[in-house]
Amino acid sequence: CRQLFRSPSMPSSVIRPILKRIDRPQDRDTPVKTKRRRSVAGTPGEEAAEPVGVEETVSFCQEEIENLLANDHQELIGDFSKAYLLQTVEGKHQDLKYISPEMMVAVLTGQFSSLIESCVIVDCRYPYEYEGGHIKGAVNLPMEQDVEEFLLKKPIVPFDASKRVIVIFHCEFSSERGPRMCRFVREKDRACNEYPHLHYPELYVLKGGYREFFPQYQTHCEPQDYRPMHHKDFKEDLCKFRLKSR
Repeated sequence: CRQLFRSPSMPSSVIRPILKRIDRPQDRDTPVKTKRRRSVAGTPGEEAAEPVGVEETVSFCQEEIENLLANDHQELIGDFSKAYLLQTVEGKHQDLKYISPEMMVAVLTGQFSSLIESCVIVDCRYPYEYEGGHIKGAVNLPMEQDVEEFLLKKPIVPFDASKRVIVIFHCEFSSERGPRMCRFVREKDRACNEYPHLHYPELYVLKGGYREFFPQYQTHCEPQDYRPMHHKDFKEDLCKFRLKSR
């Protein structure tokens, strides 16, 4: 400290008396003395001293605020306006909402028609998988640009404001491609709207994907067949679409 603040033109003997510590009475329990005693390292049961007169301030960025809101409203849809309509089940990714094949059939058979105006089923599998068998009414959107063009270029708006537009994503197992596309849509939707407004606040993922849905509900599929991604006759198509998706 003396070296830092001492003027080159002044001898050290002149500055030293100014910096000399003033002796305080030894028998008085001053705040400084008390703080010093508390901060002695290794003393059990005593807390370390904190700076006097310094207030802790917490600053949240927009992302942290959104995360706090999301954690506070886990059962509300993306714009926090209402609760999720469909009953959800546990899935692989905790940040996403999964529905069972049974719930998907309930939607397909019109059991929620009084509350849902439009349900978009997004099949994220590659075209040869989709052509080999898919859920009736599903649209095949395997690439990010496809789903952005279909859903976000001209968003689907309900004619009846009291009804909902829901989007359900799936792939073969709903393990990677479906969840990834669901997150992509939410991210792009957030980017083009003022928080927390969204074009599609209610997104779901079909648990188990087409692989689990088809054996139970073949009559809701067309054609009534199942073509896996790793089908031996479509190895070239698989390589082609994997390269495109990168």
